[in-house]
Amino acid sequence: MNVNLSMWHLVSNASMLVQFVLLLLLLVSLASWTMIISKHRELRTDRREMDAFEQRFWSGGDLETLYRELDPTSLAGAAAIFAAGYRYYDPAEDDLLALRPDDRVEAARRAMRVALNRESDRLEGSLAFLASVGSTSPYVGLFGTVWGIMNAFRALGNVSQATLAMVAPGIAEALIATAMGLFAAIPAVIAYNRFVNDAERLLGRYDNFLEEFLGLLQRRGQAV
Repeated sequence: MNVNLSMWHLVSNASMLVQFVLLLLLLVSLASWTMIISKHRELRTDRREMDAFEQRFWSGGDLETLYRELDPTSLAGAAAIFAAGYRYYDPAEDDLLALRPDDRVEAARRAMRVALNRESDRLEGSLAFLASVGSTSPYVGLFGTVWGIMNAFRALGNVSQATLAMVAPGIAEALIATAMGLFAAIPAVIAYNRFVNDAERLLGRYDNFLEEFLGLLQRRGQAV
């Protein structure tokens, strides 16, 4: 007895629930790959912008000129932190002149911390989806596998003599769900761990810049 065990034949002849599980895992996998590519580009751009901004910031140029040249509609990363802090220490702002230097530094510190928290949310917010895909996809696939095997053995109850050829297609189609779950989960887990590490390193650089800039503002305040 010849049994067709091709992938397409197994999927097309699987039960509706198993087909639904496979479709769901396929859509989740496509969504996670889209997010992986987008996140990779975002982090790469953030690293490049951080390098460029640090080089410009420490080049010895005038900070007020740097602040005026920033585009407020596209601020991100260290530039957003710098703008948030300098806004409360801008010598051109008349309403800040009445504040003591220490008060202006403290206001700048709070503003930069808020900006840093926003950057943290931006970098880490979308990673929750990858974590969910990596942790739940194997179980979704396993559910499809269990259901498919149950159907295969239930069908054996209607025959007087069971053979491997009779049970093989049902078990094979069930195991496809497990494979699909792993196919969706493994890239998501690898990407999640990589992106978490990259985001933490980038946030560490942002935090170091914040402290260095805050120290610079404190020295300026003491010199006044």
